[in-house]
Amino acid sequence: MEENKPTIEVLDHLPKAVEEAIHNGFAVHGQDHGIDVNYKKFVFVIKNAANGFMGILNGYTAFAEIYIEDLWVAAPHRGKGYGKKLLTTLEAHFRGKGFNNINLSSSAYQAPGFYKKCGFKEEFVRENKKNPKLTKTFLAKYFEEEVETQGILPTNGGTN
Repeated sequence: MEENKPTIEVLDHLPKAVEEAIHNGFAVHGQDHGIDVNYKKFVFVIKNAANGFMGILNGYTAFAEIYIEDLWVAAPHRGKGYGKKLLTTLEAHFRGKGFNNINLSSSAYQAPGFYKKCGFKEEFVRENKKNPKLTKTFLAKYFEEEVETQGILPTNGGTN
């Protein structure tokens, strides 16, 4: 029996050392092609002293794009504009920093219409015929900026 035979494990979470190895590997591979992977996680939180966490928006940047993983507002605070406030805060935070767009996906039972009202455009829909509530809409919102600097490694003495 071969001692170094590969095995596959299923884990409940990604160990920190493995996550770092993956990101470093992606970064080196990107650099070999003139690309800055630019992977950074972020979280925006709305909270107050009386009720604690009212809502969160978390995601990450990669290349020239921003990805929203979760937008959640606690049930007692829904319909009060906090989701929109989180989105506008995200946009303001990244506007003017050379990013191309913001991406997200929303299941049918969630809020694809909300994102459209906030200026996101539907790119495509992945239909779930067995459970239509799980049909997924993929949306994007583009920044109206002249120059996109994220995702590209500087050349020629620091200019793209």
